[in-house]
Amino acid sequence: MKNFKLKSYCKINLFLRIVSKLKNGYHNIKSLITWLQLYDVILVKKSNNKKDKINFSGKFKLGIDSEFNTITKLLNLLRKNNYLKKEKFIINIQKNIPHGSGLGGGSSNAGDLLNYFNIKLKLSQKKINLIAREIGFDVPISLKKKNTFLNGKNNGILRLNKRLNLNLLIVYPNVVCSTKKIYQKNRQIGLSKVQMLFGFQNKKQLINILKKEENDLEKTVIKIYPKVGRVIDLIKSQKGCYFSRITGSGSACFGIFSNMENAIYAQKMIKRKNPNYWCAVSKTM
Repeated sequence: MKNFKLKSYCKINLFLRIVSKLKNGYHNIKSLITWLQLYDVILVKKSNNKKDKINFSGKFKLGIDSEFNTITKLLNLLRKNNYLKKEKFIINIQKNIPHGSGLGGGSSNAGDLLNYFNIKLKLSQKKINLIAREIGFDVPISLKKKNTFLNGKNNGILRLNKRLNLNLLIVYPNVVCSTKKIYQKNRQIGLSKVQMLFGFQNKKQLINILKKEENDLEKTVIKIYPKVGRVIDLIKSQKGCYFSRITGSGSACFGIFSNMENAIYAQKMIKRKNPNYWCAVSKTM
């Protein structure tokens, strides 16, 4: 395996509906997930050391547990199952995507690195999915950077072949949300109206479908972190914004815009008022 560089793209939940709560404490959800042209960078090198060395750098390296994270979990699982034997690695992750934001950076890192190792391992897709699921809920979704619909039935994953071509502004207000805490405190169960999701013919139809949807975790997040609600309203008030909501369990908020020019202008206005916020614009992949 040669030294390798990976781009690890982040995701957005365009909507998220809680279908039911399971006995094990987890939830069945419906969600449409798309991928942005924003990414962490992973550098992988073989090492002669006795132990793996994992380094985090970049703006959002702080707050990541160097001993227990999605990368260490992946390596431990691969070694536990004897898929990786004596090989050791130096893995550097440049964190450009804020963690605790709902953008799925850590899950995406693990999914992309698992795919990288599997170039040599050649494990079946079933085995790859089992490993990914053991790392975390979002990791199986991150194995393929395609638009994905979670259908709410045991969180089945359906891949969409259509491109969405959406213009987004993402704002992270420096609030780290605990996914576990948000789900535990959430009491909302949503009735999704996504019957037409696979049948949209153009962007206008898609926008109209998405506008009728919600993120069922949003009220809980805003109750705990009122700042997030103010960011949603601020994005929503910008010219050309169709709607705004949180992604995942927050705290990153996004808006869908009529064109990229409006998204860039909104980014400048919000950044001017809130210089400490992380603001980025992107098209969907």
